[in-house]
Amino acid sequence: MSSRAGNRGRKLMVKRLSDMPEVEAHHLRRIECPAFDDTPALPGKPLTGRRVALISTAGLHRRGDRPFRPGDGSYRVIPAETPTRDLVMSHISVNFDRTGFQQDHNVAFPIDRLRELVEEGVIGSMASMHYSFMGAFPPDAAEPHAQHLAGLLKQDAVDAALLVPV
Repeated sequence: MSSRAGNRGRKLMVKRLSDMPEVEAHHLRRIECPAFDDTPALPGKPLTGRRVALISTAGLHRRGDRPFRPGDGSYRVIPAETPTRDLVMSHISVNFDRTGFQQDHNVAFPIDRLRELVEEGVIGSMASMHYSFMGAFPPDAAEPHAQHLAGLLKQDAVDAALLVPV
């Protein structure tokens, strides 16, 4: 796979609660994190036979689509053939840095890397539709949307998803 020379050598910056404005840090401390039972890895067919979809939490949508709003647990559909110049990020957070996405959309939506993996035969095929949620929402708000999305993925014969948390 190719890499962008301009992105080499950059530091990964992680924001700590102690470095945030107190109002935002307090808000984040109050968010209840769900607990999940451990699920063992399940066997499956090799990647060369899988159809893969992208699911991002970057708050992406096509230009002209409804932007994300605070607490929005829904998703937006991004057809595979959508030109990247038509992708808009409407993620809502004062602490959300859009710089990486502005420099290389593959940071939040690695569609070019996925196309390369298909061309190289590493994965079988790419889904016809991809999806984006906005990451700053209560998990309960996404549950009905995630259930609906699971049905769409099944209709598109998707049997693997690349989850891109942002």
